[in-house]
Amino acid sequence: MPLKHCTFVLDCILKGLFGVPELSSPEGFQEAQEKALQETEQLVQKACTTPPGPQIVMIFDQLSDALCRVADLADFVKIAHPDFAFREAAEEACRNIGTMVEKLNTNIKLCQSLKQLLANKEVMDSLDPETRQVAELFMFDFEISGIHLDEEKRKKAVDLNVKILDLCNQFLIGAHLPNKIDKHILPEHIRYNFAVEGNYIQIAGLHADCSDDLVREAAYKIFLYPNAEQLRCLEELLTSRNHLAQLVGYNTFAHRALQGTMARTPEKVMQFLETLSERLFQRTLKDFEMMEGMKKKLNPQNSKLMPWDHPYYSGVLRAERYNIEPSLYCPFFSLGACMEGLNFLFNQLLGISLYAEQTEKGELWCEDVRKLAVVHENEGLLGYIYCDFFQRADKPHQDCHFTIRGGRLREDGEYQLPVVVLMLSLPHSTRSSPTLLTPGMMENLFHEMGHAMHSMLGRTRYQHVTGTRCPTDFAEVPSILMEYFASDYRVVNQFARHFQTGQSLPKIMVSRLCESKKICAAADMQLQVFYAVLDQLYHGEHPLTRSTTEILKETQEKFYGLPYVPNTAWQLRFSHVVGYGAKYYSYLMSRAIASMVWKQCFVQNPFDRAMGERYRREMLAHGGGKEPMLMVQGKRKRRIVLFL
Repeated sequence: MPLKHCTFVLDCILKGLFGVPELSSPEGFQEAQEKALQETEQLVQKACTTPPGPQIVMIFDQLSDALCRVADLADFVKIAHPDFAFREAAEEACRNIGTMVEKLNTNIKLCQSLKQLLANKEVMDSLDPETRQVAELFMFDFEISGIHLDEEKRKKAVDLNVKILDLCNQFLIGAHLPNKIDKHILPEHIRYNFAVEGNYIQIAGLHADCSDDLVREAAYKIFLYPNAEQLRCLEELLTSRNHLAQLVGYNTFAHRALQGTMARTPEKVMQFLETLSERLFQRTLKDFEMMEGMKKKLNPQNSKLMPWDHPYYSGVLRAERYNIEPSLYCPFFSLGACMEGLNFLFNQLLGISLYAEQTEKGELWCEDVRKLAVVHENEGLLGYIYCDFFQRADKPHQDCHFTIRGGRLREDGEYQLPVVVLMLSLPHSTRSSPTLLTPGMMENLFHEMGHAMHSMLGRTRYQHVTGTRCPTDFAEVPSILMEYFASDYRVVNQFARHFQTGQSLPKIMVSRLCESKKICAAADMQLQVFYAVLDQLYHGEHPLTRSTTEILKETQEKFYGLPYVPNTAWQLRFSHVVGYGAKYYSYLMSRAIASMVWKQCFVQNPFDRAMGERYRREMLAHGGGKEPMLMVQGKRKRRIVLFL
């Protein structure tokens, strides 16, 4: 990436992963977690003997930071490190730290210390709003963990939480495992599309972009074929979550999960989703008719539209109507050019520059990872972004953002700089060209960088609410807003250059790309509504009245419209059920809010520095330290979310 180089002095000697000295080997996770647990023990004693005052909140945040510094890092390493020994050690650390967190969340003496603070009106009135909010959030954690229960039930709650952590890990692993099939079952002329191992074919995805209908059908039916062990894992996960929710006093897991979000209750979420579905319905039918017409045109013998057709034929329609052929765009979207575009945008809006940073031996987990320093023109170094952008074996394909270390004001008055990882799955460069991105890849890069900037600019006093540590249905707003910048010609024109000729991407091509996104947009959103409703039903009343597959079939027919395919179980590949349990609707709600912010703040001028500073000051800077609805209400002039 052709960014400027800059070197800063770190607050520790760089010897291991992310500069953590202990993590020069997998065994270091044991040492790191032992240090964290020792620090935790000391801080618990300190919290229990400190009189009510702001110092209590600071100690609680130190507790949170001591555990998160290990847990967050391990959460990333366990899925992304190429070395199995590192992944295994990280997973064990996650489990041990997670167990400690649940024990602390049911610690009566610790809770009593916080209760005394919250009950002291004089002291509470003297606290600043952020400190009060953080104190209340810590109490909220106690309450949803069952602090009010007797000792036996509190222990059961801890055991259930640990069990759920294990089931989540197991489900995530199973969701990404390929399915095998005897190669002779598939017609010979399509076998080359899949990985062949001896007499078997491995299918690890849906091949949604393949032009051959039969390949997509085979991939869909084989990859989504039910796995009994994965089905058992999902059912046990859902049952355990429900048991935990009811144990601590909630009707369902969805009621527990939605406490503290903007939506508040599953009833309001379902109202939102059902109303949205009703408004989309007729447009979705027209989209499906267009797709079916295109399929009939290209494949008259088998023209019925099926679930494996949606991604492909919506793309064909976009390409035909607007000449959106990715190969025409890729030469203009080299990775270096896209990074320069982000650099320019952040500099104009926020006074921020990205600098390529030198790394030390052992700091990275893969040699093609790059480290960026995020520097403000007046405030200096804000934090670090590790860019794990390229494809490799065993690396998850899902683009995502990880907080490795949260920002906070330390006891010595220095600010603990945030550290994050952005993980994408981009192709490597070749001898003839640099890494070239499709328009979708470019948009995903902007999306994930939105999360990173939220982490960098959420300059909160407390780690517990730094950056993206805010309600899930608000956390996606900054990243989705970045998609609007990625679709604006004035922004794209600043960086989209042909990697060989230097020619700018013609305005007409950008306009066509933006217009093409409206094609089949209703059907695309309808699919997300289906996923979100399914997520609510799985985490609703238990025991479930039907199997998860029967619920899937019924929900798909009602909220999506394309037929369920017998002997498939898409829910077993729904990895978001782990991190977004009962909260998958967040993408849809965040999109509504991001649209409002774009229209009110940036549509006139995407480089408006005054608006950029206002956006940072009123939304990004607070992280989770301010009630999201207060931030949203501060920006909206009308009701943009259906039930707010």
